Amino acid sequence: MRKIIEEVFNSHQEAFTYVKEKSSLIEEIAGVLIDALQGQHKILFCGNGGSAADSQHLAAEFVGRFKKDDIVLPALALSVNTSMLTAIANDFGFEKVFSQQVKALGSPGDVLVAISTSGNSANVACAVRQAHSQGLKTIGFLGNEGGTLKDLVDIPLLVKANDTARIQEMHILIGHILCELVDQFFSGGK
Repeated sequence: MRKIIEEVFNSHQEAFTYVKEKSSLIEEIAGVLIDALQGQHKILFCGNGGSAADSQHLAAEFVGRFKKDDIVLPALALSVNTSMLTAIANDFGFEKVFSQQVKALGSPGDVLVAISTSGNSANVACAVRQAHSQGLKTIGFLGNEGGTLKDLVDIPLLVKANDTARIQEMHILIGHILCELVDQFFSGGK
């Protein structure tokens, strides 16, 4: 057991060290989110499985609050409405579950945050293509080499790790850093 624990801590530390070196990219992404929110636009999140949970978690941080009670910002997780997901999957195929929502809810100036540990989720890629066709900016929280999404999103942020759990841990860390930066901006640094 002790060996497994050490291996997990070591692989987490490696992923953390890699992500820490991406601070300027995280700052750039924060600027994109802030610009969109200042312009009265919203942030859409999508992902499958654990990345769907991360999408929901991060959208809740923006809408509910992160640290500042008086900061509420428009964000949506496209993975939470089971009636919508199942209707779209049934009528159009699972590949369209996010893109149909982007088509209906996305506006030019909004931002789509596409989360995929493999970078190869077909339904997330379809959403990114739809977002581009409507004038949304796209950001990818991706894993390992970034998969097909690396070349589709406007700003890919890769977590160089082979373990899905380590990638997800870093995606949430990055998300929380972004929430903190956005919070600080909209609270005037208070």
